[in-house]
Amino acid sequence: MNTVTILSQDPIVFTMLERFLKPDHQLIVFRTMPAALDYIYTTIPELMILDIRSIKSSCVSLLNQLKEDPIFSQLPVLVIFDDPGQLELLKTMHVEDYIFRKMLEQEIITRVNLCICRAKRIVELNPLTRLPGNNAINRQIQDRLDRKESFALAYADLDYFKPYNDKYGFSRGDEVIKFTGRLILNLVNEKQSKDNFVGHIGGDDYVFIMAPPLIVETSEHIIQAFDQIVPTFYDEEDRQKGFILSKDRQGIERTFPVIGISIGITGSHLRTFCHYGEMTGVASAMKSLSKRDEGSIYRIDQRQKNHITATKNTRNNGSES
Repeated sequence: MNTVTILSQDPIVFTMLERFLKPDHQLIVFRTMPAALDYIYTTIPELMILDIRSIKSSCVSLLNQLKEDPIFSQLPVLVIFDDPGQLELLKTMHVEDYIFRKMLEQEIITRVNLCICRAKRIVELNPLTRLPGNNAINRQIQDRLDRKESFALAYADLDYFKPYNDKYGFSRGDEVIKFTGRLILNLVNEKQSKDNFVGHIGGDDYVFIMAPPLIVETSEHIIQAFDQIVPTFYDEEDRQKGFILSKDRQGIERTFPVIGISIGITGSHLRTFCHYGEMTGVASAMKSLSKRDEGSIYRIDQRQKNHITATKNTRNNGSES
């Protein structure tokens, strides 16, 4: 089911939206913009519906800031207007569509479905994490390179995820994937609220873009939080043991540690890149180096300084990704 957030202080509007939309959509209702944004920053919905009567002038600024963020620019917003005289507000509000209050009963289902379908056609999103996918990632990197922007790119990958997925099944594996995406998104936004980017390459691979001075501390926080929380995704018996029994790529049963996370970092401030493929290649190489060591770890590309920096949380080593 698609998730739709609704900002309205009118119980009549909510009752009507619930009657028409609830059979096919999960509805999350808020009375204030800050509360709605707190939810959206944690869990990106498929659509946001704004009742104009609930929007103050300061809320318009908050909405526009959200939509100017590359991570949330793809979130479609449908605003409910009282009358045609309010259409002038469209010049100052970053919204995709509108509907008049008197037409809710006749058109709301059609407008909602069109907004969601249009967004899915235009923007490539990972269906699990709702984060931008490969095309958006490549565009973000290339645009920043073309602008000669100073930025850092991190490539994150889970260790020992395949054995976990094989033992516990795809459904529980998907929960780990979604959790990791939310964790990275939340901690990146917490450290740098503007001009950042978080993308999901696919599977258990993610990228995030930040200002160079912030990316190391953020990677450390991601590692610490991940290692603290991920054991809760295991059964109690396996959590107590600190490992699971699963089959490796040769079909041989062996022990595997708890899932970890490896991060590779590079940046335009470290070397000159002309193409996004060059930059993602170096970040991926740093990530591959980090996967050779024990523990959740990040490695930084600093070849101009003839050394590579790493930090880690220790865990048992293994050979499966």
